Amino acid sequence: MAIMNKDSRIYIAGHRGLVGSAIMNNLQRKGYVNLITRTFEELDLTDQSKVTAFFEYEKPEFVFLAAAKVGGIMANNKYRAQFIYENLQIQNNIIHQAYLNGVKKLLFLGSSCVYPKNAPQPMSEDCLLTGELEYTNEPYAIAKIAGMKMCESYNLQYGTDFISVMPTNLYGYNDNFNLETSHVLPALLRKIHLGKCLEKGDLREIRNDLIRNQAEGITIDTEDHELLNYLGRFGIAEIIKDNDRHVRLSLWGTGQPLREFLWVEDMADACVFVMENHSFSDLRNSSGGNDKTEIRNTHINIGSGKEVSIKDLAFLIKEVVGFKGEIVFDTSKPDGTPRKLLDVSKLSTLGWQARTSLKEGIAAVYRHYISG
Repeated sequence: MAIMNKDSRIYIAGHRGLVGSAIMNNLQRKGYVNLITRTFEELDLTDQSKVTAFFEYEKPEFVFLAAAKVGGIMANNKYRAQFIYENLQIQNNIIHQAYLNGVKKLLFLGSSCVYPKNAPQPMSEDCLLTGELEYTNEPYAIAKIAGMKMCESYNLQYGTDFISVMPTNLYGYNDNFNLETSHVLPALLRKIHLGKCLEKGDLREIRNDLIRNQAEGITIDTEDHELLNYLGRFGIAEIIKDNDRHVRLSLWGTGQPLREFLWVEDMADACVFVMENHSFSDLRNSSGGNDKTEIRNTHINIGSGKEVSIKDLAFLIKEVVGFKGEIVFDTSKPDGTPRKLLDVSKLSTLGWQARTSLKEGIAAVYRHYISG
């Protein structure tokens, strides 16, 4: 097994993203000193010729492939072509160049959405390709499945050491808080924060928040009523009736779907743990297949092993933020997949478990968010 030393040349693709930045911080805390990064402006990972030149010049020994085009249910459904094309391009370029340039070990980050919509719960690694995918994120999921199979296939044909990990829903400091494209937890956190500001009548903070997050059409000169109209588009409204004033948040769906969440710092620690301690050879021996000639499902689920309903999540965030208003659910809107819980027994067997509670993680993210 290739050993990742403190001075090994380590490339983190996507180092500014939610997962990539956490991986870089984890490596730095553990004393790794030779980290290689590129911003999008410096290196377009969808450009084959530029990725080829980068690998030939830098010659990384280890690669964390955390770069991807990501988004929530609305973005996945609206930008279907971009999600499949860009992710396939990024994966193909990096994985192939890692092989051509003799990278000792690569870690590819997938997503729990690769599993069938109606997979048995909790979802084990052997659920892969056993049923129909959730329609809204099917293009993204197919791209990630292709990346997993590419790693597995290169290992089997070329003897590479490329490992795939499947994270559950992640949240953390560098999350996407855009109300149209973010995942559920950061979207709820920001909506509830804005609801609290409206509750306090703090239109200045609402304006600053919208400008800071580049809300379309919002400037320092935006009138107060326009701010309220903007919030109303996302279900954040001031309700005045019979001299009673309160703020109401309307959230999509029934609130009943169950989701698993993992603090991204825990996710990063799991990724570094796998790179430091395990190889493809460890995983192929426990892979699922119809007979001994088949090696498949060698990837590793990474999660907390715990789930919470969207409703309970919303009320937990409400408690952390200190919002006193009303939360209602718009049942005319879709719920998405009813339940998504990963079976993390393989990872536990390998020697790693999550440590951060959901409430602790949300509180940390909220402190970071309001600090600007």
